[in-house]
Amino acid sequence: MEMGKYKWDIVFYLAVFLFVVYMKMNDQSLFWILGVVLTATLIMFTIRIFYPLGWETRMERVEAFLRRQENTPKLYIYYALANRLDDELEHTIERIRNEDTNKRTQAVYNAAYGSYRNDLVAVRTAVQNMRRSDYRTYYETYLLMEEGRSEQAREHLKSINKVWMRSSLLAAIELKAGQRETAIQLLQEAMHAVRGVHRYMIFKESERY
Repeated sequence: MEMGKYKWDIVFYLAVFLFVVYMKMNDQSLFWILGVVLTATLIMFTIRIFYPLGWETRMERVEAFLRRQENTPKLYIYYALANRLDDELEHTIERIRNEDTNKRTQAVYNAAYGSYRNDLVAVRTAVQNMRRSDYRTYYETYLLMEEGRSEQAREHLKSINKVWMRSSLLAAIELKAGQRETAIQLLQEAMHAVRGVHRYMIFKESERY
């Protein structure tokens, strides 16, 4: 592993260690020290993990974050899917299946992988294992679209709460109908309705339109 990859982690932990030593030398309360350390750790974790996952709008930073997640398959799969890395994607989905055997947990990942390979049987099987949610409706709509039932797909996606999901599905439907300009506009709407990893996925998809 490259040293630079973890330099901020090293700096953070060194700073925490020095802070604890300094506070103990000045006879500060152990509970007060622990409170400060836990708060700092939470802030650091939010900046390093939660922010790029859910709030970041700079796509190069999201990409850099995802690229570093080789040891976290449930995150790295987003990078492999977005960049169409077939071999890495196959390896990553196998790791997810081996590490978490719960069918409901696996379902969204299996559906994403199935749609990537245009394997409707795999997507349909995955959907059956999903709880009722926007993700289940998303993939149900995807199946209707791929089966050529575009009008049913348009009607079905109306129940999805997430704007980015609705707009990205509508973009795919319009693209299949030959309406490329409309599809691009809808994909832009989807991208501006979400941040973080999902925005990155849509951004990479827009590059192929």
